[in-house]
Amino acid sequence: MSQVEERLRQAGLVLPEPPAPVAVYVPGLTAQGLAYTAGQLPLVRGELAGNGKVGEGPGLVPPAEASRLASLCALNAIAALKAVLGDLDRVRQVLKVVGFVASDPAFTSQPIVLNGASEVFGTAFGDAGRHARSAVGVAVLPLDAPVEVEVTVAHD
Repeated sequence: MSQVEERLRQAGLVLPEPPAPVAVYVPGLTAQGLAYTAGQLPLVRGELAGNGKVGEGPGLVPPAEASRLASLCALNAIAALKAVLGDLDRVRQVLKVVGFVASDPAFTSQPIVLNGASEVFGTAFGDAGRHARSAVGVAVLPLDAPVEVEVTVAHD
């Protein structure tokens, strides 16, 4: 077990099997010392853990729940990294996290939602989990997911 997986385990987080792609692409790849993941949805055992638009009010996914779903996206991204790198201890630095939040038009707290993912990367990789980030509000995501996360890391 890698040190990264041990840190996740100690935090009560379980690294899943990498989710199967929902279209024609690969979950991750490496090139020139970098590893990239495809956008990861909040899938648990192949099923979407939540769906809909994020916002405040009836029929919307509350921001706290969306943040929890973002943490699932991050775990799936880490699983994709493990699949392409073999050993998560090869990650030297999480460089960039891009998160998309399917947002009600009045919702403007996308960065708060994405903190759920950032916290998982910090737990998993420690100081190497500190990263640049974009949090983007969008009209809709695949499968009506509330959030999607992709990550780029430097590795040896």
